[in-house]
Amino acid sequence: MAIVGSMRQEEIWNADAAQRYDTPGTGMFAPEVLVPAVDRLAELAGDGRALEFAIGTGRVAVPLAERGVPVSGIELSRPMIDQLRTKADATKIPVVVGDMATATAPGKYALVYLVYNTISNLLTQAEQVACFRNAARHLTPGGRFVIELWVPELRKLPPGQEAVVWHREPGYIGLDTYDVLRQHLVSHHFRFDESGQARLFRSPHRYIWPAELDLMAQLAGFELEARRADWIGTEFTAESRSHVSVYRIPTARTASR
Repeated sequence: MAIVGSMRQEEIWNADAAQRYDTPGTGMFAPEVLVPAVDRLAELAGDGRALEFAIGTGRVAVPLAERGVPVSGIELSRPMIDQLRTKADATKIPVVVGDMATATAPGKYALVYLVYNTISNLLTQAEQVACFRNAARHLTPGGRFVIELWVPELRKLPPGQEAVVWHREPGYIGLDTYDVLRQHLVSHHFRFDESGQARLFRSPHRYIWPAELDLMAQLAGFELEARRADWIGTEFTAESRSHVSVYRIPTARTASR
């Protein structure tokens, strides 16, 4: 799938994508999706500061800041930041322009978080490990790194089949095409208007198994504190389609044991 290597994140998350990203009240912006995530992140941040990797248009950061949590961000796409600025200025939510695997935000944080599968936008294992290490650099001892990520649905692929339809509803079909050799996939989002015309948005990803994610965390000095199937704390099982994993930097006392 050469398409993965040829799609740059800066080109994918362009002005058009930024304008269409927000869907207030529906999809990832639906209250039943967004509110539990903000609740849990606010709980984990406590009285400390939070840093969002790939902050985007502020879907999570804006309501989290409204809860009183000081939030900063790192974001590669300037058009996405421009969309965020229609909701919150730089004094309320400061943002560093850069790659979440390498860019540095000022200060230290109690919480770094990376939601809605976004770590998979990094297309190599080395970049994903670098992302963990970058999170660790930003955290105080005892600080947490939270990742929301889907579980690869390879069990749905019979021999010879390369695509899985993962969601469908009126006016929308979402499917993923897999390259299992390289651990890559491309998500295809088809949206249909009232005339039946389709609009396609594609994004490349490198999928990660939970055990591989845990090893990346260990390489960066984290310990797995908790893993649940969703933001409300549902038990993670072999049938779970996604997970919310909380990693923690050990305190000096814990690390010496």
